[in-house]
Amino acid sequence: MIPSDLHRPLWLFLAVLPALAWSGISPHDHATWLLEIAPILIGFPLIAFSARRFPLSTLLLVLIALHSYVLIVGGHYTYARVPLGEWAQGWFGWQRNNYDKLGHFAQGFMPAILAREVLLRRSPLPRGKWLIFVIVSICLAFSACFEMIEWFVALALGGADNFLGTQGYVWDTQSDMAWAVIGAASALALLSRLHDRSMKHLLGAAAP
Repeated sequence: MIPSDLHRPLWLFLAVLPALAWSGISPHDHATWLLEIAPILIGFPLIAFSARRFPLSTLLLVLIALHSYVLIVGGHYTYARVPLGEWAQGWFGWQRNNYDKLGHFAQGFMPAILAREVLLRRSPLPRGKWLIFVIVSICLAFSACFEMIEWFVALALGGADNFLGTQGYVWDTQSDMAWAVIGAASALALLSRLHDRSMKHLLGAAAP
């Protein structure tokens, strides 16, 4: 019998598993696919392992699932070849496939709620301007770390253009981090109250 504290992480895994399985069937580039879905392969076991001591709110689990889909699609096609980005490129007359910017927006959006949950539940930092500043700073730091990982992988593999996905855009790194900051600020502006309710539902009267 599955322990009750693992029910919600299990539902999260089952919601993402079909898409993850599909993405592994003839991806454009297997190495890029593995690199892109690595956060899922690392994150889901961590969520299950910590479910008893630190269960996550329902809102955060939903955001993790949505972020996983963005990574899965980008991993299957590579970010520069995702059909949605190609369609948008034609519709708006863009010079490049901008699906990767959606990925970096998500890279700030979901982590902002994750950081908010951890800080409110495990630190003395109260709600307010300093909380917002710290969360956005964390998301920017996370985005910068990811950019450095891309750099190291490119050096190690002698290119890794599919993983970098710059498409010749000279300001790709800077714009990626900017979109992560926009994503973090958007999440805090749009979801803070809903997040409070989700945490209260999870923790009852002990909610921060």
